Amino acid sequence: MLSDIWREMVALADWRGWLRIAAGRPEVDVVFITNLRDEADRRRFFGRKAPVLGHANGPRMHLDGVAGRVRGIYVTAAEMMTREGRREARDRFIAACQWAEARGARTVLLAASTKRLFGRDGRALKEMFPNLVFTIGDNGTSSLLIRDVRAALSRADLAPGRARVMVICPYGILGRMITRRLVGDGFEVVGYGANPAALAETASDFGIATTTDLDRVGRVDAVVACTHNDASKLTAEGIAMLRRPGRRLLVVDVAEPANLDQAVYERQTAVVVRQDAGNGHARGLRYVLGALSWRKLTLSRGVIFGCFAEAMTLHHAIHRQGRTDLAARDWFVIDDANLAEVETLMTGIGFEPPAPRCFGRPVESFQLAIKEADELPSSASPTRPVSVS
Repeated sequence: MLSDIWREMVALADWRGWLRIAAGRPEVDVVFITNLRDEADRRRFFGRKAPVLGHANGPRMHLDGVAGRVRGIYVTAAEMMTREGRREARDRFIAACQWAEARGARTVLLAASTKRLFGRDGRALKEMFPNLVFTIGDNGTSSLLIRDVRAALSRADLAPGRARVMVICPYGILGRMITRRLVGDGFEVVGYGANPAALAETASDFGIATTTDLDRVGRVDAVVACTHNDASKLTAEGIAMLRRPGRRLLVVDVAEPANLDQAVYERQTAVVVRQDAGNGHARGLRYVLGALSWRKLTLSRGVIFGCFAEAMTLHHAIHRQGRTDLAARDWFVIDDANLAEVETLMTGIGFEPPAPRCFGRPVESFQLAIKEADELPSSASPTRPVSVS
């Protein structure tokens, strides 16, 4: 009931949207189609009632004449791990695309876990909707993540040559991007994840140690978490294995849902400095209903996910700046050329990394040294990492 009331309030309060309709413009330009992160997300957005269409409106935002809107499909990330869940998610995603196109949208983001519903190139989806530009948003997220990680390491006084960083899921899109940058910057990097074959390939590609066993990682100064896979989530026990005695562990978490979830983090605040990552901030970004909307995404004023920022940026460049060449590019490809293009365009529209946040709240300090009295007991004595390659 409360979620339905919130949706009605957002629709009524969207005066920019009403002006667009009165002027004969499309109701919406960019639609971010996303699954639900978890059951908490389901309750937050839908309460106890499933949407009649299988998808429904979420937060709305506006930036420099571009109207963006979240469209949530009634499937969680966990449900999409099953065959039936993926089939249901595909059907609802297609229905949401039809809804978006009917309301004038020209750009669609495959957000969260939907990005691989239609294969690595999205060919079938693009053939169904030839007039839409599709993106998975990971060039924008990668750009912002790289800047977040470098800034966090600097703030924590962790320099190349004397700091050791663990990347969780270094074989994924974001994981490979940040691993390559960290190695190139001169950090000692160790990869950890649940896929032995992918870890072996990563070890060969980047010349780093990798392992599927957390107790073989050894002590590290920082962790970059690039997956929410349950098999690779940080726990209190894992933190005790990884952090150095007398030091907090820096965790830069780009995963959605979070890898180091809020319940675990709240019990580990004395020994962990955690930062949200991969988000973009623009001074001119406006959420309809302000905090009532951005808090539903666990974000803050002027901040959206990096993939959302990319989708709004591409629409602005293509349809407001006349960069029609960008419509023909494959935004399912995550590479240096696409990343550089998106980074330049995002900067032009005003997107930059936000001030450091943890679950939407300011990070108060990056001081890693802690007093002996603040230490939590730990019996972990991990060994140095080994490569699975």
